[in-house]
Parts: sequence; structure tokens; C-alpha cells
Amino acid sequence: MRKKVAIIGGGTSALFLASFLDTDLFEVTIYEKKGSLGRKFLVAGDGGFNLTYSESISKFKSRYTPTEFLDPALDCFSSEDLRSWLLSIGIPTFVGSSRRVFPESGIKPIEVLKAIQEHLQSKGVQFLFNKTFTNWDQDQVPILNSEERVEADYVVFALGGASWKVTGSDGAWHKSFQKQGLDVVPFSAANCAYKVQWSEEFIDKFEGEPLKNLSITIDRKKQKGEVVITKFGIEGNAIYGLSPEIQTRLQSNKEAKVYLDFKPMLDLDQLVTKMKSSKSNTTTTLKEKVKLPKAVIALLKSKLSKSEFLDEEKLAIYIKSFPLIITEAAEIDEAISTAGGLSLSAVDSNFELKKMPEQFCIGEMLDWNAPTGGFLIQACASQGVLLAQHLNKSII
Repeated sequence: MRKKVAIIGGGTSALFLASFLDTDLFEVTIYEKKGSLGRKFLVAGDGGFNLTYSESISKFKSRYTPTEFLDPALDCFSSEDLRSWLLSIGIPTFVGSSRRVFPESGIKPIEVLKAIQEHLQSKGVQFLFNKTFTNWDQDQVPILNSEERVEADYVVFALGGASWKVTGSDGAWHKSFQKQGLDVVPFSAANCAYKVQWSEEFIDKFEGEPLKNLSITIDRKKQKGEVVITKFGIEGNAIYGLSPEIQTRLQSNKEAKVYLDFKPMLDLDQLVTKMKSSKSNTTTTLKEKVKLPKAVIALLKSKLSKSEFLDEEKLAIYIKSFPLIITEAAEIDEAISTAGGLSLSAVDSNFELKKMPEQFCIGEMLDWNAPTGGFLIQACASQGVLLAQHLNKSII
């Protein structure tokens, strides 16, 4: 007789777990609180559907916080493995110029989700919707909708983090886990906008302006990419990847200072030489010779005195290391993802709860963090595959 696996949650990690479980060995049921699967998976496709990222596995692993926790999962199911598997279910992908991996042109996020769901249906996986985890009973059996016991040989929680509540990822499970004596970490926004106190004059002129091809540094951690100037402050992949360090600073100092390098492709001496070789005035040189956008020039003028602005060496220092004070993070529900959740110390190397044998937790509900660009989806998928392989082997 097949053993029963109950997967509570219908996001990325749940979908990949179910996809890789051997349904000759297991009867698999996904319980989802919303009326359909993969709601956050679909939202991730807004503005470009980054499925994963193409780079060496060693560098790929270094993107995550904390390091090493996800190494076994990523070794088990890499970005290349993800692309190969997607192709096997009819979803070809390509690597963009940024090394981000997307579905081939014309394939929408809903089509990717539909292909995965059809694959699960072909395996006999069952879906039950409008099922919300509420607690455990006295026998540590999970309860749905306040009264329905989940009878299964193995229970896997894939309940998500606390951002984008409209998708069902509201973090409401946090209190139930805490009451059960499981170690939890408070949620905090990650991959989110950060507040910067711009002057009214500056934001009136430059709200919505992108700053491209820069790098941002905090505590020796550097992230390249671009950001967008907003009324609230700053957002974009170059700041998202620094979320763990920024949040740590905000918690300890109530503010975080980051340094923007507007010309990371030039070193300081090259920049000074370029500016000194120009016969134009400083502003024209910055526009035409150094190729700085008007918003950056305005920031430099706001920070420097007139004499400093006209001094090529002092000006170059600020172009290469412009200080910016961050005072707070955006609201959790506005974040792309969250840090915090179930402490990693609460699970073993196979994601099994140490205090509850044969119950597991995977995905964003665990306390790890990753930048945008496909790293979140990849890590969730890899965790699902690793657990599936563990459960498959436990039966054979």
C-alpha cells in the first residue's frame, strides 16, 4: 500500500516536491489555502519571469544567506537541472544578457504553472483548495480550517513567508509554530524598497529615474545592477541583494549607510584622468565624458561644496563612493520576499522538524534569504527536489 504525503501549501517548493515524489510509492495531496496553486509563483512573473540564474555553482551558492545551508539542495538540483526539467515538460528557456533565465519568448508565467500542474495531474497528485493550516491537535496532527485533521504518513509544510498577503503568503502560521515550541525568527522585509530622505527639489525632478550600471557596497558586501529613485527612497536589484546587511544595520543602528559607485567599470585614477583630459566645464564633462545621468550629477552637487565639485580628485572620490543613508525598510507586505520564519535550527539536513518526526518544512517559510534574479525560485525548487529524493529513498 502506498504511503500518504500531505503537502500543506501550493507554492514553488510544494510543486517541485510533488513533481519529484515517486507516486508509485506515495499518494500525494497538496492542500492550498487559496483557490488555485502557485499564486506567488505567478506574481513573481510580473515584469519578467526570472526562473533561475546561469553561473558557476560555487558562485551561485554564495548568493544565499546563510551560506552552506542550501548547498546540498543546490547540488541535488542545480539551475541547469531546473532548465532541463522545464524543457522535459514543454517549457524551453533561454539565458538573457544579465544571465537571468527566462521562459522562451511568448511563454507566459501562467503557461509555465499550467505545464507543472498538468505534469502533477498526470502523476495522480491530488489538489484540495481553500484549506488553511490553523494548528495541531493534542496528538501533533495538523489541523486545517480549524477542524479538519490531516491524516498522512508524512506531512510537509510549504507555507511561505509573509509578503504579498494577497497570494496567501501571510505568515499567519508563525504563531502556531511558536506555540508548539518550535524556534521561530521574526519576519523582516527582504528584496524590498528602502527609505531615503530625498530633498523635495530632487524628488520632484527625478522620481522614477533609473540609475543603471552602478554598484552598491555595505560592510564590504558589493552588489552590481541598477536602482530606481522613488518618493519613498530607492529600489532595484542593486539594493535588494544587500538586504541582509542593511536589515542588520537598521536593527542595531536605526539606519544603514551604503556607498554608491556610479562608475564601477573605472578605477579612481582612470576616472580622474578622464575628467582632467576634458576642456569642458565640470557639469558638461560629467554628462558627456563620464556619461553620468542628470540625477547623479544633481546628487553630487547636493553633497559637495562648489570648490569640492570643481576639484576633480575630490569629485572622483564621491563618484566612486557616494554615501547614502537608509532609515527604514518598506512594509513587509510590499517586499518581494521575507527573511525570518522557522529557525534553521528547528530542522535537520532533510528539513525534518527535530521535535516532530515525519513532519517537514521547506521553502520561504525557513529563515534564509536570497537576492532577486531567479535565486528565490531556484532555492525553493531545489529544496522540494532534495526532500522528494530523501522520501523516495526512505521507502525503497
